[in-house]
Amino acid sequence: MNEIVKLNRRKFLISSAALGGAMVIGTKAMAASVDSQPWDKANASGSAEFTPWLTINADGSVVVRVTAVDIGQGTLTQVAGYVYEELSPAWDMIKPEYASTNRDFLENNVYSTPGGALAYFSGRSTGPARMDTYLQVAASARERLKAAAAAKWGVDAGEITVKDGVISHAGSSNSAQMGELIAEAAEIELEAEPAIKDQSEWTFLGKKAPAKVQLPKIVNGTLTYGIDVRPEGMVYAAIRQSPVMGGKLVSYDEAAIKDMPGVLAVVTVDPGENVPTDLTPPFPFGVSTAQHAVAVIAEHYWQARTALDALPIVWDDGPGAQWKTTEQMNEAAMAAVQQTGAKIETSVGDFEAVFADADDADMIEADYLTPYCEQAPLEPLNGTCLVTPDRVDFWHPSQHSQMAYMVAADETGVAPENVFFHQTFVGGGFGRRVFSDDARMVVAVAKKYPGKPVQVIWSREEATRQGRYRPLMAAKLKASLGADGMPTALLGRMSGGPGFFVSGMPDTALTGIMKNVQIESQTVPFHILTGPYRGPGYNSNAFFVETFIDECAVKAGIDPMEYRIKLYGQWPDVGWVKCLEEVKAKSGWGETLPKGQGRGVAIGNWGMGGKPDEGTTVATVAKVEVSQDGELKILQLDVAFDTGRIVNEDAVRTELEGGTMFGLNMSVNEGLNIEDGRIVEGNFDEYPMIRMADLPTQINVHFGGLTNAPRFFEIGEPPTGVVGPAVGNAIFQATGKRIRSTPFRLHDLSWS
Repeated sequence: MNEIVKLNRRKFLISSAALGGAMVIGTKAMAASVDSQPWDKANASGSAEFTPWLTINADGSVVVRVTAVDIGQGTLTQVAGYVYEELSPAWDMIKPEYASTNRDFLENNVYSTPGGALAYFSGRSTGPARMDTYLQVAASARERLKAAAAAKWGVDAGEITVKDGVISHAGSSNSAQMGELIAEAAEIELEAEPAIKDQSEWTFLGKKAPAKVQLPKIVNGTLTYGIDVRPEGMVYAAIRQSPVMGGKLVSYDEAAIKDMPGVLAVVTVDPGENVPTDLTPPFPFGVSTAQHAVAVIAEHYWQARTALDALPIVWDDGPGAQWKTTEQMNEAAMAAVQQTGAKIETSVGDFEAVFADADDADMIEADYLTPYCEQAPLEPLNGTCLVTPDRVDFWHPSQHSQMAYMVAADETGVAPENVFFHQTFVGGGFGRRVFSDDARMVVAVAKKYPGKPVQVIWSREEATRQGRYRPLMAAKLKASLGADGMPTALLGRMSGGPGFFVSGMPDTALTGIMKNVQIESQTVPFHILTGPYRGPGYNSNAFFVETFIDECAVKAGIDPMEYRIKLYGQWPDVGWVKCLEEVKAKSGWGETLPKGQGRGVAIGNWGMGGKPDEGTTVATVAKVEVSQDGELKILQLDVAFDTGRIVNEDAVRTELEGGTMFGLNMSVNEGLNIEDGRIVEGNFDEYPMIRMADLPTQINVHFGGLTNAPRFFEIGEPPTGVVGPAVGNAIFQATGKRIRSTPFRLHDLSWS
């Protein structure tokens, strides 16, 4: 075969980068950078480790250990910024690396103590507690360098400055590169830790917007994702789990495939084959339990997958097979919210008394439904693991390296000090890789083929049908409206399968405002496994609540924007109204639109936990066009937010844009179906995702909603919940049709 034809895309990108210097012009020596494999780096010869978090090399480069996995939210860049602010090395001399989970265990949680569990994927993991840790570490190194210079030059340390990697004393004209003083500085013990800068003194954080440090290597294709790992002697495994979740393996006919090319072994996974440990994982091990599965191990992946497809397997579907259709499950969830909930999530005042005194004309109620959704990361689930009797090496694109590390120890029984987890880059997460059930399945397969690194890869179909989905959820909302049209009492009921998330209804501003409110929940015995999905709970509940508020405004005859401004004006967090005022001013709200077009607004908060001035508030205005045939086009989205303060404007903007697109796709397109207990959809031809042509002409992120309150809350998940109800409310304005379930593509939106 022609060599050009053999060249795969990644090799092409790498070769192009090597041959075409123009591709890297503008990035070299101008920015902090990250190694293609940012794990397991021993300290360089001649370096000085100031703390486990920070090492300075002889050439002046600064290695900072990052606890939070970077899945595109920018943690590597953010941590580099913390170090630059206090230590002030040259920006292009900062080298972020992933902190070692093994070292964390051996050194008494040295990385995981500040701010909670190590490497939690979200922005919170680099939030105030860890931000202060990094700033303190950097400030301490700076002062030790200054003290070393003062001793060497015989001057007052207070007269020494550090700027862009150069230590200077103006009075004596002495100066030195940072790397020249590290040996002496590392030996210095300060009498007291220096105070970190007040935020008003920052010159970099909140002022600059550096690009993500890994971008050049993403462009030239040299980053190592989990599926790129190639340890010597590696073999491949294709895996298949019970098609009905909770089902069991009955039998398989290995003889039918044993002579197929490349086949090395057939292994099984049974729940409960792990060797329990006394480790305390960040999440309970129960969320990472193994499922019944068969895996074919072969010399190459396609050989393994082809043989797996040909392998006769008999499954016992178990009780999950009782759920014959999607409609049956939807009806069960909707029926549950017609009854009093088994659990009262919150209750204030006496809603029943208010309802009893209200006229029927003042009552409003509606039922809502959202389906199971798959996170659909572009990189299929995978991992590579080498298990020997006394050591485990595990390369994995995890969202939570500490959880995956402990799962590896728990599954193998190998002492945790002999488990070595190697965090790779991650090709999309959105919550799917947090609980580490995928990590457990990799290790469970690899331990059946010890002594060889085994790369386990889910096919796209297997990954889609064996997800940990956004839960199917139903809701009933009922309110009485007062003489001014505003709600006087509220009843909310939610239902979903085991483990569904309630956040976003009992803990949001609407519930906090109401003097008479009760929120109830009811669990339905579904068998489909669920897990985090960008904005857990909130991504459904924001749709329920903000569609219902819109219905209240329409019933009251009040403009939906003005209704919300009046309603949320009662909430003590001024960010809510500030965000609404911002999108009202910037979106063209109130302008007359042609027939078939409409604007809708929605607002919500992720992470507030029922408290004002907490979490991140996002308001979105959607402008849509619906043709008479019912074709929906999103014309414009305007987003305002309040996360308190921000560190990197560019990173915040891209996270808001990405989260908005994620929520738009979720609301317009996504929804899994069930047949005889099985997930129906397997690949992107069956599970539609938003296309470039579907994107709005404009996505405008506005910063005028920021209150500058003293918090830096996360930004990736908050926009997902509100874009759906904003679009749904806009569809109502355009067509008069109220949409109470997603995805919108399944509804007849035609009008005349």
